[in-house]
Amino acid sequence: MHAARELLAGDEVERAERFVRQMHRDRYVEGRARMREILGLETGQHPRDIVFRYGANGKPSIDGGPDFNLSHSDGLAVLVISRDGALGVDVEKRRPIEDCVARHHFAPAECANLSQLSPEDWLEGFYRCWTRKEAVIKACGLGLSMRLESFVVTLIPGQSARLVWIEGDDASAWRLMHFEPAPGWSGAIAARTCGAEIDLKWRDIAW
Repeated sequence: MHAARELLAGDEVERAERFVRQMHRDRYVEGRARMREILGLETGQHPRDIVFRYGANGKPSIDGGPDFNLSHSDGLAVLVISRDGALGVDVEKRRPIEDCVARHHFAPAECANLSQLSPEDWLEGFYRCWTRKEAVIKACGLGLSMRLESFVVTLIPGQSARLVWIEGDDASAWRLMHFEPAPGWSGAIAARTCGAEIDLKWRDIAW
């Protein structure tokens, strides 16, 4: 853990110290250090020398690229890297959740589609919707300032992951991808590709 901590910048160390539980602190340190190591391979820099710039809503970037985005849930992390523009990723471990969460966060069309699902399909449908919406928000880099009802994604089993409608933009310019990194997890990647398909090269890395 000391070696991982040595790779972090001062602001990252300060943020790690703000975690109350040691487990969460350790996961943050390991995650940031591993991200720096992977980005170091991509950029040719020493992991400790990478300087992150942060947008108005906290999305990190590197001068000169590549674009990247990180998501983690319950000890599993996914890092996506692109040299073709901004992208977002979200991964979530599926846990039981109240349907009022969907009514509060999802667009009316998404809630209507979710309500059509059988009880055994409802939870996966919820997380398909949740991860796709989070990935779009992260790709836009707008954080909580982007209204969740300002865009609609697919969530029905068998439907391809797709942005159906987005306020003030052309939904057909976007591409979404669904993935399941492990049993019990749901994930999504979003990118405004102007119609090109997302071409991923996966790499599993042990922590």
